[in-house]
Amino acid sequence: MLKTETAGKSAVLGQSAAFAASAAGGFILSGTSISGAASFVSISLVGAVPLPYTAAVFAGSLMRYIITGTAAANAVHFAAMIICLIVKLAFDSSLTPRKCGIVTAVSIILSGGAVTAIIGESPMKLLFYAVYGALAGFTAYCGATIADGVGRRAVIDLSSTMSCAYAVVYTMISASLCSVNFELLNLGAAVGAAVTLLAAYNYGYTGGILCGALTACGAFLCSPSAGAHTVFLPAAGFLTGYLSRRKSGAAAFFFGASGFFFMAVSGINSGSLPYIVGMFAGIAAFMAVSPYYSDRWVITGAENAALHEISGSRMNFLAGSIGNLRTESGKIFEALEKNVPETDIIGKVSGRVCKNCHRRAACWNGSRDATIRGFYRMMNQVGDDKAEFPYELEECLRRDELKKYFGQAANERTAERLIRMKLTEGQKLLSEQIRITEEIIRSASETDDVRHSETVSRTIQLKLRKFGFTAKRIIAYYNYHGRLNAELYFDSEDAPESFLRICDLIADELHLDMEYSEPVSTASEIRVRVYERPKYSLEAYGASVCAENSRETGDTTAVFSDGTGCSYVVLSDGMGTGRHAALESKMVVSMFRRLIGSGIGCESAIRLINSIMLAKSSEEGFATLDAVKIDLDTCGLTVIKSGASATLIRHRGQVMKIASPTFPIGIVQPADAFSSSYEFDEGDLIIMFSDGVSEGEYRFIKELLMQSSDVKMIVDEICAKAELFNKNIHSDDVTVIGIKVERS
Repeated sequence: MLKTETAGKSAVLGQSAAFAASAAGGFILSGTSISGAASFVSISLVGAVPLPYTAAVFAGSLMRYIITGTAAANAVHFAAMIICLIVKLAFDSSLTPRKCGIVTAVSIILSGGAVTAIIGESPMKLLFYAVYGALAGFTAYCGATIADGVGRRAVIDLSSTMSCAYAVVYTMISASLCSVNFELLNLGAAVGAAVTLLAAYNYGYTGGILCGALTACGAFLCSPSAGAHTVFLPAAGFLTGYLSRRKSGAAAFFFGASGFFFMAVSGINSGSLPYIVGMFAGIAAFMAVSPYYSDRWVITGAENAALHEISGSRMNFLAGSIGNLRTESGKIFEALEKNVPETDIIGKVSGRVCKNCHRRAACWNGSRDATIRGFYRMMNQVGDDKAEFPYELEECLRRDELKKYFGQAANERTAERLIRMKLTEGQKLLSEQIRITEEIIRSASETDDVRHSETVSRTIQLKLRKFGFTAKRIIAYYNYHGRLNAELYFDSEDAPESFLRICDLIADELHLDMEYSEPVSTASEIRVRVYERPKYSLEAYGASVCAENSRETGDTTAVFSDGTGCSYVVLSDGMGTGRHAALESKMVVSMFRRLIGSGIGCESAIRLINSIMLAKSSEEGFATLDAVKIDLDTCGLTVIKSGASATLIRHRGQVMKIASPTFPIGIVQPADAFSSSYEFDEGDLIIMFSDGVSEGEYRFIKELLMQSSDVKMIVDEICAKAELFNKNIHSDDVTVIGIKVERS
């Protein structure tokens, strides 16, 4: 309850801050100008932002007009804002960015035309309002595009065509702010200097020169004098970019020194003072903001896109080559199988028995057909002690030898067939393992929607070195939801004893709540994933009851994270009960956990485990696999089953049963696994159980799920009542797991 209240308060505070910022933006921008005319940016802002913030911008602008007494002078702006607000109230949910731009442009043209008609201005004024409205509409379209993108992904994307929208909006805001002069400070110069320096420091000379040029462009739109006093920004940003990632104080000092030098060279006069003060105010703002700036919220480009494409293409080609090898090897196996001659038992026996017999000519020349029929009957009677000796061979002098050698030949043929069957099984197993390898490589070639952060990688590397930990590689990246993940690779000999210490150091340096997954090792390396806590967390509780006369349950459970934001809950039921069943289920769970932690997909992992279980020994042994995968960023649910019992899910007040008629792991080749995704929300429940729970108990479990959300109570009740619903309860183990997702 406390977590829910805290999350609610955080959301309210965030919305309140955004509302206040919108009102402040409307207040400031409504008093600005561009090229001597009142700025249209406040109207564009009203048309661009979603409905709640539209009202905030309008309220801020109205407050400015009332305080300054300029409501009448800004009648066109006031009327245009009212029209935009009315349209937003009526059609906000269906307004696309393009429609937002059209509404803004039309509102200005209509309000301008009405004011022109009322006060009797020249009709030529309508042409001005048409151009004015078109510019405002285009700016509103760009702003709405930005708002839509940020709303969907909560990140500033400068790597796509949307960067044009950011450039337009920033230029227009810079042009408006450059008209705001306090006694000794120009607001546009301060904001432009801070943005340019921040871009140069974090993104090098490219960021510095781009932001500086856009700021100067906006200043020239405001007025030629403002442009002349800010024209130094592109050059200062370009030079400061070469000091990127150094000490922030050094970059700030160099930016200020170079900016002042360029201003001095171009000529300093009485009008330069507000821009000089603005530049140093922007530098001060940079020093205050820089320690807290993160590339989490900004995508600047697809620097690694080509590398990802090359790597993905190579791995896809490798997967295709392995697939082709599997196909060709299958054809070779089939051809070799056809070319293996069937053993000629009759010829083999006749060569041994009849070779030195004096009746050979009479049997094989005089009555060949009868002799062959007799030999066939002898061959088919092997193992039948009651069978009569073939009448076709009644004159044979070596009956005992025939029986002896036919028995030996039959045994040899049976052994050959068994060997051939084993060889065929081995070939199928090899083909399946090649197929799994192909799938693993192909899945690894698929690029995730992540953004690599060189800054965070370097920061983690330096922090760990400071405390004596040396990692071979550190790869930090943000996932689609803006959550930080880091993969750390250590030499097996230099790996730290406690990865909790590593996690704490990273969390302390980045000021984030971090967790880490179970380390995964190879022959020479150990990898651990450290990740920012996801939006949701998992509550899981399990209980088990051993079968009668058994000291150890044959069921094995595990709850773990793959380190990317997905949690897994796994239940495996071994064949039978006791220690042997426990060994089978532990093998399946252990291998599944390791393969998932290594980055292999669920279905490929199950196929690989199945192959290992089939090949592990000549003794029969199998185990079920029941797993749920929950994405803790989105609450997405995937159910994976291989021979497992049904799973019950309570979602939005309804209970659904998920079952699949699949074989357990270790019975057939290839593995027959079930995998499907389902809707799942915060507060929903999942109940997993082994086959010791009777289907007759499902109705009782459904009633429990509908009456309570206490996971522990539900699981304990199911275990306690299991014997009542299944009279053979003592013949099998019972394991029940309850799962609930909550907000972190």
